[in-house]
Amino acid sequence: MKAYETGNRQEAIKYKFTLRECLFGDSVFYKRVAMVVVPMIVQNTLTNIVGLLDNVMVGQVGTLPMSAVAIVNQILFIFYLCIWGSLAGAGIFSTQFFGKGDMDGVRYAIRFKLLTALVILSAAVLILFNFGQSLISLYISADTPVSDAEATLRYAYSYLKIMLIGLVPFSLTQVYASAMRESGRTTLPMAASMIAMLVNFVFNALLIFGLLGFPKLGVLGAAVATVISRFTEFLIVLFGAHRANSKYTFFRGLYRGFKIPANLIWPIMSKTLPLLANEFLWSLAQASLLQAYSVRGIAVIAAMNISGTISQIFNEVFLSIGNSTGIIVGQELGADKLISARRSAWRMASLSVMSTFVMGSLLAIAAPLIPQIYNTEPEIRALATRCIWVVAICMPINSYANVSYFTMRSGGKTAVTFLFDSCFAWAVSVPAAYVLSRFTSMPALNVFLCVSLLESIKCIIGFCLVKSGVWVRNIVKTAA
Repeated sequence: MKAYETGNRQEAIKYKFTLRECLFGDSVFYKRVAMVVVPMIVQNTLTNIVGLLDNVMVGQVGTLPMSAVAIVNQILFIFYLCIWGSLAGAGIFSTQFFGKGDMDGVRYAIRFKLLTALVILSAAVLILFNFGQSLISLYISADTPVSDAEATLRYAYSYLKIMLIGLVPFSLTQVYASAMRESGRTTLPMAASMIAMLVNFVFNALLIFGLLGFPKLGVLGAAVATVISRFTEFLIVLFGAHRANSKYTFFRGLYRGFKIPANLIWPIMSKTLPLLANEFLWSLAQASLLQAYSVRGIAVIAAMNISGTISQIFNEVFLSIGNSTGIIVGQELGADKLISARRSAWRMASLSVMSTFVMGSLLAIAAPLIPQIYNTEPEIRALATRCIWVVAICMPINSYANVSYFTMRSGGKTAVTFLFDSCFAWAVSVPAAYVLSRFTSMPALNVFLCVSLLESIKCIIGFCLVKSGVWVRNIVKTAA
């Protein structure tokens, strides 16, 4: 191990990098990054493209069904982030254990993930099944015509009941796929996701429109197609993990003597709880923001849905780079390469921000074009275009905040990320959206722009926290 990569924690924090070291890496660094990030980008971009096509197909049924699906997906987004948050705490340990070469430690982390995912899944199904209609009603503006409100609620609740079935394979897939990604081997999750996307797209076409003799189910067809695709993805990942010659050796013996050392439970739990709380509160904040925008009418939900679906495709590059930062930096911390970890964190931040100038420009160019393929009113397409331009303008801001979050998380500073992420959303973003939407006559687009620009405050905070080195810690040095 090279001396300049190691050093104790204080030496690593005090180590002074040149500007070039911070901004640019060598070919070895970028090759390593590419092996982790490219499969993620391909997988998630294709997922979002299929999501766009799904959205367009549902949009062909009408504006109300599209708005209904958008409402349910925003509610389910809270569950998805709770699952990801609950897995992320154990994932910090899994990543560092892998960097250390401790496969038993990786297995302990995966077992912890399985247990927490099953608890959250059970709670979510119970809540959504019993209170789903009440939650959906929060997004339907009081001035919506009664017939439209009833139809939207009917579409949404029927869609939700079917989607609940798909939460089971989704949760288990995330447990397996996250462990694979944390090892730096992202090809199988990517392949499974791509096949699932193809299955989803085909069954969407067959079941939404009733092609080739299949029943014409409309919105319900979209839900059934999603459930089928999620079971497909889970079975592929499960087979790849447990087959005889699997390269994922840490899955061997996963269920044999299913145990987690007592001295590891609280350390993992202490990282998991803040991340779970963070993802829950942050996703709840995003749901609250959409609810604030919806005060301006059901058309705003449709426009925001179009904007969000399209923007996610272009955002995926910086989101994947941020996720990869947690893996690359976390493995270096686990291997005790503390100076190298700091250097990699700055380089990943530079790469993330630079990528947004390309992707943001492409998004701005595509903004007037893609909404035209939706079967909805011209004013909704025009509002969606303007919302997309706001996302493009703010992309560099969001990218730096995102990579700062994953850098701090890689060192186990989950309490700090909780304050940085969800507390910021509830202390700044949600109150701003609430006040502007309810106590001013400001158009929804202007409210969205103001709230988006507030993220620049997070960038300043993130820069200070990353620079301080508070996250530079090897948390598995004496664990397990």
